[in-house]
Amino acid sequence: MQAIILAAGMGRRLGEYTKDNTKCMVPVNGVRLIDRLLHQLSNLELSRVVIVVGYQAENLKSYIGTRYADQLTIEYVENPVYDKTNNIYSLWLAKERLQEDDTLLIESDLIFSDRLFPMILENPYPNLALVAKYESWMDGTMVRIDTDNNIVNFIPKQAFDYNHVDSYYKTVNIYKFSKEFLKNSYVPFLDAYTKAVGDNEYYENVLRIITLLDNSNLKALDIGRERWYEIDDKQDLDIAEALFADDQDVLRKYYGRFGGFWRFPQMLDYCYLVNPYFPSKRLKDELRSNFDTLLTEYPSGMKVNTLIASKSFGVSEPYIVPGNGAAELIKVLMEDITKFKVQSSKFKVGFIRPTFEEYPNRYDKDSQVTFVPDNEDYRYTADDLMTFFADKDIQTLMLINPDNPTGNFIPKTDVLRLAAWCEERNIRLVVDESFVDFSKDYATNSLLSDAILETYPHMAVMKSISKSYGVPGLRLGILASADKELIARIKKEVSIWNLNSFAEFFMQIYNKHEKDYLKACEKFVAERDAFERRLRTVPFFRVMPSQANYFLCEVLPPSTAKEIVIYMLRQHNILTRDCSGKPGLDPKKQYMRIAVRNHEDNTRLVDALLQFSCR
Repeated sequence: MQAIILAAGMGRRLGEYTKDNTKCMVPVNGVRLIDRLLHQLSNLELSRVVIVVGYQAENLKSYIGTRYADQLTIEYVENPVYDKTNNIYSLWLAKERLQEDDTLLIESDLIFSDRLFPMILENPYPNLALVAKYESWMDGTMVRIDTDNNIVNFIPKQAFDYNHVDSYYKTVNIYKFSKEFLKNSYVPFLDAYTKAVGDNEYYENVLRIITLLDNSNLKALDIGRERWYEIDDKQDLDIAEALFADDQDVLRKYYGRFGGFWRFPQMLDYCYLVNPYFPSKRLKDELRSNFDTLLTEYPSGMKVNTLIASKSFGVSEPYIVPGNGAAELIKVLMEDITKFKVQSSKFKVGFIRPTFEEYPNRYDKDSQVTFVPDNEDYRYTADDLMTFFADKDIQTLMLINPDNPTGNFIPKTDVLRLAAWCEERNIRLVVDESFVDFSKDYATNSLLSDAILETYPHMAVMKSISKSYGVPGLRLGILASADKELIARIKKEVSIWNLNSFAEFFMQIYNKHEKDYLKACEKFVAERDAFERRLRTVPFFRVMPSQANYFLCEVLPPSTAKEIVIYMLRQHNILTRDCSGKPGLDPKKQYMRIAVRNHEDNTRLVDALLQFSCR
C-alpha cells in the first residue's frame, strides 16, 4: 500500500495564509496540515508516500526535508503548470506510480480524525471512498449511493440540486484503490479523459464516468460522526481550529462563537435555548413560499414594524418597540439607564445572580446591588426580593423570569405584587420574560397586555422571540412598557431598518399559527417533565427544578463539568454548557446547564451521559 497526496494547488481563497506557502503548510492550532497528515500516515504500513507538488514546491520540500526519513519513504512529483491546471493533471502526472501498488489517495487540504485511515484500510472493499452525509457547510463533489453502498453517481457542482440534498453524500477526498482497479480502469480512463476534455478538470470526473458503467465496484463508506474538515478559506480554517482544538482550548473556541453551529458536522447543540417544537411545518412552509420576495425586497421601517408587533403581541403601538433580537434592545435599554447614572452618581440597579449576564455586563459594576439566594437550588420569591432590596436605595430592578441558568420562576401574581411594590418606590422594574412561555401556565403567564402595563407604568417587559418561538435566525425581540417616553427614546436609538424582511414577515403571519404555538408549548412542558425524570437517573448530576427550557445541574464529585463537557463533545459530538464560575454560583461547586430539546435528542444526550458514568 502506498499513499499519494495532492498538494500542488495555490489555495487563493486562504488569502495571506497561502501568500508564501501551499495550503498544506497552513497551521491548525500550531500544527501544519502536512505534518499532521504525514504523522497519521507514519502509523500505517506503507511502501512509500508520493506528494504531487506545484505552487511553492521548493518551500514544501525544504520544510519536509528528512524529518520523516526514519518513518516514511517520501517521493515527489512536480506539476510545473499548477496555475493553469487542476487536480486531474496533478494525478495524471503520477499515473505511473498509481499503477504500481494499492493506493490511498488523499487531498492535502484536509484535517480529520486519526480513526479515518484505519477505518478505510480495515474495510474489506478494495475500492472505497470515504463519504459524509451532506450538510449545508459542504462544497464540492457529492455522490449518491445505493443500499449496498455502491456509488451510483458523482454529482459535479453544476449538477447539484438542492431538492435532492437528502440523498447526497460529500466525498471526504480520501480514497482507497486497488492496483488492479487503477491499472485496468482508472488510469486508462484518466488518460482518455485528459486528452478529450483537458487538464483543467477534477479527477472525480473520471470516477463519475466509471460509476456509470456496470460493475464499477466503487463503494462508499460513511464516516458517521467522525471529525473532519476541508480547508478552502479563512472560515474553514477557523472552524477546523475549533473542531481540532486541544482540551485546554476547545471550550473557549466553541463558546466564543456564540452560535453558527450548523457549520459543524452533525453537532448537537445543548447550549443555545430555543423551542424544539415551533415553528410548525405549516409556518415554515409559508416562509419558504415567500422566500424569493423576502430575500429581494426591503423590509418596512420602524413605524410599520411597530404596528405589526402590536398586532402580533397584543400591545398598543406607543407601548412596544421591536428589536433585532432582544440583544439590541437590551443594549439600548441599559444605555438609557446609564444616562440616568451619569446624571446621578447614586443611581443604583438591582440584579439577581446567578442570571443572564448580558444585563449586568452593560452596567457599571460599582453601581450594582446584587441579591444571591441563600440555598443550594438558587430559589427565590418576590418576597425575598422585596425584603432584600427594601433598604438598598435602588432605582431599577432587573428580573429574569424564569431566570437563566437556574430556571427559578416567580408566579405572575407575585410578579405583579413586586411591580406594585416598585411603583410605590418609584423603581423601574425590568422583567425579561423570554422563557415564560415554557412555564406550566404558559398561556396566562405573560405580562404583555395594555391593562397590566398601564397599571404598572414603571415596569418594562423584555421578550426574546428567538427562544420561545424557536426562530433565533430571524433575530427578533420586543420591549413593552406604558412609559411612552421610554419606548420613544428606545425607538430613536435603534435603526429605522432594524428588522429584516423575514422577521417582519414572521410577525405578520404569526397570529394565523398561534394555535400551533400553544400546542407546541404544551408538548414542550410534557417533554421537559419526562426529560427531567431521565436526567435524574444520571448519577453525577443533582438536577434543580426548572420552569424554563433548560436545567441547572450540579456536577457531583469526583466528576467535573469541564471533563464531562469535553467528553460529550469529543465522543458524542454534543455541545453542553459548563456554568462553573458563573457569578452567583458557589465557586466551590461544579455546574452545567442542559437545554431541553426534542425527545429523540434528549434520549441521545442522557444515553451519552450514562456512558460517561460507566467509563
